[in-house]
Amino acid sequence: MCGICGHIRFDGSAASVAAVRRMTDTMSSRGPDAEGALWQGRVALGHRRLKIIDLSESAQQPMVDPDLGLAIVYNGAIYNYRELREELVAKGYRFYSSGDTEVLLKAYHAWGKLFVQRLNGMFAFAILERDSGRVLLARDRLGIKPLYYSVNEEGMVFASSLAAVLAARPTDTTIDPVALHYYMTFHSVVPPPHTILSGVRKLAPGIILTVEPDGRRQSEMYWSLRFGRDPRRAKYTEADWEEELAAELQAAVRRRLVADVPVGVLLSGGLDSSLVVALLAAERRDGIATFSIGFESVAGEKGDEFEFSDVVAERFATDHHRIRVDSERVLPAMERCVRSMNEPMVSHDCIGFYLLSEEVARHVKVVESGQGADEVFAGYYWYPPFLDTDDPVATYRREFFDRPHEEFAMQVEPRFVHEDFSGRLVEEMFAQEPDAPAIDRALRLDTTIMLIDDPVKRVDSMTMAWGLEARVPFLDHELVEFAAQIPGELKVRDEGKYILKRLARRMLPAEVIDRPKGYFPVPALKYLRGAYLDFVRDVLHQDAARARRLFNRDYTETLLSDPESHITPLRGSKLWQIALLEYWLQLHDA
Repeated sequence: MCGICGHIRFDGSAASVAAVRRMTDTMSSRGPDAEGALWQGRVALGHRRLKIIDLSESAQQPMVDPDLGLAIVYNGAIYNYRELREELVAKGYRFYSSGDTEVLLKAYHAWGKLFVQRLNGMFAFAILERDSGRVLLARDRLGIKPLYYSVNEEGMVFASSLAAVLAARPTDTTIDPVALHYYMTFHSVVPPPHTILSGVRKLAPGIILTVEPDGRRQSEMYWSLRFGRDPRRAKYTEADWEEELAAELQAAVRRRLVADVPVGVLLSGGLDSSLVVALLAAERRDGIATFSIGFESVAGEKGDEFEFSDVVAERFATDHHRIRVDSERVLPAMERCVRSMNEPMVSHDCIGFYLLSEEVARHVKVVESGQGADEVFAGYYWYPPFLDTDDPVATYRREFFDRPHEEFAMQVEPRFVHEDFSGRLVEEMFAQEPDAPAIDRALRLDTTIMLIDDPVKRVDSMTMAWGLEARVPFLDHELVEFAAQIPGELKVRDEGKYILKRLARRMLPAEVIDRPKGYFPVPALKYLRGAYLDFVRDVLHQDAARARRLFNRDYTETLLSDPESHITPLRGSKLWQIALLEYWLQLHDA
């Protein structure tokens, strides 16, 4: 896991090594172990390294293969790189390192740009062809690794973080009205190519972007998620689905042990992370390091789930670390946490992941996480209504949106009021594969859009703030493709994740499986009392906020006067939502 960046000129001028240095400096936390830069006329590449696979200097980046005429900067982990390496050796390629980076270079030379279809892992990379000057950018299928860019007539910059793109050069930092609608309506989910800033875009998952020396760009989708029923599984019983799921999930967890450093687990005490621990234990891994975090209760809302994580840690004899965070630690860490967000993210648990990652990084450099299971296996409360709805778009709006378009139009300044962008997105997504069951279409939307630009982005930003690599077995693309084949009712039944719970009963205590669904609670940011309310008031009354004029002033004051009365359907604070956005913009001088 690392940070990558680059500067490409389209006008024949030399690329700026200084701009690349500014970008790599911005991403030092993503790669605290080493840095490097490469200048080749009109292209400059930069890299920050976190040493996980092949700890030697032979795997240093940017990596150049002069015989092949290729150079690469790469962020991620390819779990099947050893198998690919064996294929390439059989084709006559020689290797000088033992890691996955060199495998990508050789694979591109051997199989062309669609070599990405052979990869199992998480990745974002840029490959430079020395002789043609062409640059190839690509992002993994489920967007686990980020890639941002900015383009104008003169050239292009790209990086693993939005802040790094801003550090490279001036760009258009006006607010994108489409992104603002998504942020306020779609629970801060801003789908690609948009970001909150008009001048910065992000590469969509499953996309290859070819950039020619003259600036021409061609985008190609190499993967998309398809739901439906495989005829080969037409006669599957519940037991058949469970058996194949067990094999797929075990393989996904096993793949993510590929590392030259120890691998731990973020153990929330919920079903998903507990299953990861159980499956690791099945690999006969002794002394698995597990980590849980808890906060103080507020307004009767509990701030930890230690009672469940303790049960799992005891059952599997893990090396367990209980991290309790006093509320006093949250506010002083807020600036660093928000600076670390690749984009504004409203979910309260960002600060939880941030503080947890700070502690975990003292012990390990890699962790597995249960992120993604709720979207892939229908664990949220809003999925059951899709089994019998006549209007899935209306159902999705009612269950997930933070506010209707009419309310948005009254809460932001008039210049940001256009069409119902979020509603149109949902309509377009549900219009795809119109004959598919509504539940499949809802899961497809959440797995390919919501998941990527909320929880996945959140985990990457918060863990990488401390040089910690997070791996997500539930987002193994082979597992996700298999899950898409499972009939919706086998996922939604019994309050969600039925087939996953059925599998879990082989391995986990009943109290972990049958408990009410929990979240990563940070009650202080939901109820905004005392010092937290003062902090939010100060943010919204800053001169920068007044000059920006994002929100209707009367609306802002209404929220400030009684924040606990304004909670979104997803149990978030509407006041925190607007304050977080404004604070992020202030910290990034946008």
